[in-house]
Amino acid sequence: MFNHNTSTPVRLTLRALACLIGYPGAELRALLPGLIDALRLEQSVAPARLRELQQLAEQLQAMDPFEAEARYVDTFDRGHQTSLHLFEHVHGDSADRGPALIDLQQTYERAGLAFEADELPDHLAVVLEFASTQPPAIAREFLGEMAHILNALFTALARRDSPYASVIAAVLEITGHRAERVEIRPEPAMDEAWAEPAAFDGCSSQGKSRPGAEQPVHFVRRTAAPQAQGPRQRSLT
Repeated sequence: MFNHNTSTPVRLTLRALACLIGYPGAELRALLPGLIDALRLEQSVAPARLRELQQLAEQLQAMDPFEAEARYVDTFDRGHQTSLHLFEHVHGDSADRGPALIDLQQTYERAGLAFEADELPDHLAVVLEFASTQPPAIAREFLGEMAHILNALFTALARRDSPYASVIAAVLEITGHRAERVEIRPEPAMDEAWAEPAAFDGCSSQGKSRPGAEQPVHFVRRTAAPQAQGPRQRSLT
């Protein structure tokens, strides 16, 4: 039986989900067995959902690494509907996204955390890692405020029959929301979305760069002594 009590710990669960939604490089694949163990430990995910997440982890381990990475890029970096940058679903490429990102980063700072990551503050893996540092009730409330965005992302992934939809569904269910399909705006044609401005001779202003490696996410307490930071493997301890 999984537990919806708002005081039930979700720290390991959220960090495991943050890893599962990350780029499936060698470091992530090495963590996969431990991620499922972490999800079992806190029992914050329904058994049926846990089985789906375990199937995703096993699939990632069994797939050819290049195939797993190519699928990830094709799923998350080829349009707005499946973007893991949550504010893209609200603001797109408009000027409103910048202030929203600043506000989110200030939320992290008010919690006493210094944000250090190669991703933007609204990337889902970053959001989940931040939530994992908060008390369970606050983490659930914080993520619950994004339920409408998460349901839009869930819908887009479910339409593609992507196994990653289970990760989004798990996040929603942890907050007490149902994972359900909602109306989403049609994606523009690929030729239009990835049009290359002639002035930049092939440098697209609308596409996103292909990740060459797993993007680390790192929050540090402001009181900690400054240290040189390099890429790190996410730990669940």
